[in-house]
Amino acid sequence: MDITVVGRNAEISSRLRDYVEEKATKVEQFDPRVQRVEVEVTHERNPRQADTAERVEVTVISKGPVIRAEATSSDRFAAFDIAMGKLTERLRRARDRKKDHRRYVVAAVQERAEQAGEEPVVPETDDAPIEDSPSAPTEHGVAVESQLGDSPVIVRQKLHEATPMTVDEALYQMELVGHPFYLFIERATKQPCAVYHRHGWTYGVIRLDAQVM
Repeated sequence: MDITVVGRNAEISSRLRDYVEEKATKVEQFDPRVQRVEVEVTHERNPRQADTAERVEVTVISKGPVIRAEATSSDRFAAFDIAMGKLTERLRRARDRKKDHRRYVVAAVQERAEQAGEEPVVPETDDAPIEDSPSAPTEHGVAVESQLGDSPVIVRQKLHEATPMTVDEALYQMELVGHPFYLFIERATKQPCAVYHRHGWTYGVIRLDAQVM
């Protein structure tokens, strides 16, 4: 497993590098297939942001999905510890989900084999993706629940009518429903967008370039 530590507006001391490498090796306890751990340390030079001047982002690259976590603090060691705490929890959830999927597949194979009077042959699922694409609902306002492949994960979907609107109108609708985000179609560009609340009176907009290849 490779561990890289880079800095943006920040010098990486040997003490910090040793600390990061020691802590990052624990990632393999949750994902033995991890290939690389990337740690990026960014220093904010604005003195008014002293409490969050050190930002640390930790990225785990494995054979599975990329998992990332970040945190800020006045101290980069503390920011790294917080980010690693978040990352560890996400790795644990991913590991547990894989175990649940494995148990589900084994039980299903055994049941089918017993019904057919055959010897069960359990497929290898370590590298098999459990994601699937549930059928989209066709009736407005009616919630549809479906299972992802052979996993125990249940996805609930609901189809809503989308009236094209401006960003300002979307923000207004978001405040009305009291949600931290709001999906809409922007009137001018016809792009699928999402507005979301950041902090204070600051908002963000995510746009999707929905070009079908």
